[in-house]
Amino acid sequence: MILLCYDGSDDAEAALQLTTKLFAGQPVTVLAVWEPYTEIMAHENWGLALGYAPPAEDIERVDASVREHADAAAQDAVRRLGEAGINAQKRVEAMESSVAASVQAVADEISADAIVLGTRGRSGLKSLLLGSVSHAVLQHADRPVVVVPSEPVAQERRGGARR
Repeated sequence: MILLCYDGSDDAEAALQLTTKLFAGQPVTVLAVWEPYTEIMAHENWGLALGYAPPAEDIERVDASVREHADAAAQDAVRRLGEAGINAQKRVEAMESSVAASVQAVADEISADAIVLGTRGRSGLKSLLLGSVSHAVLQHADRPVVVVPSEPVAQERRGGARR
């Protein structure tokens, strides 16, 4: 079983493409981890200094929207893997303590043989503030991890190495 972390970003797209090449014939679980509003607020400290808390129904509406986006992204990845002849299922999880910890927990639960993820997710700013998910997964993994950059990121890094 391969665990593919997917959020629809360019790097996640590259991870999906590499999964179809490297792991053809292997079953794949596509994992999309979404971050509840209260978790984002707790980690980012947005609005807390002002003492503002939005109404509960607004928080529920935001969470439902984020969860639906994660579900749609995972479903699209499952469909595309299926078109490539790969048996895939989706898994959508709310982040608990961190995205990386959520990835590790699912990998343990499904006894994943490997984890595949992109170098960057949807939010570059969040990576700067919270640390890289791919870095955290690599640091704590007890199984192989394949970290895949998107082509623009790979080109940028190749260009930087020549200087």
